[in-house]
Amino acid sequence: MIWASWDAFWAMGGYGLYVWGSYAVVLICIVAEIVLARAGQRDSVQNAREVWEQESAHDATP
Repeated sequence: MIWASWDAFWAMGGYGLYVWGSYAVVLICIVAEIVLARAGQRDSVQNAREVWEQESAHDATP
């Protein structure tokens, strides 16, 4: 599709709100997924570290 101007491109033939709104929703979901995945990884690493420290302390006691 060829647009006559940038305004026509952003309007997308009258469907710009739906098109750009859909892109915005997808972008928000992708960013949220990345943030939640990083937070989950950080929690998992912290939990593994705590378990390792507890087991190391338990093994060191006679």
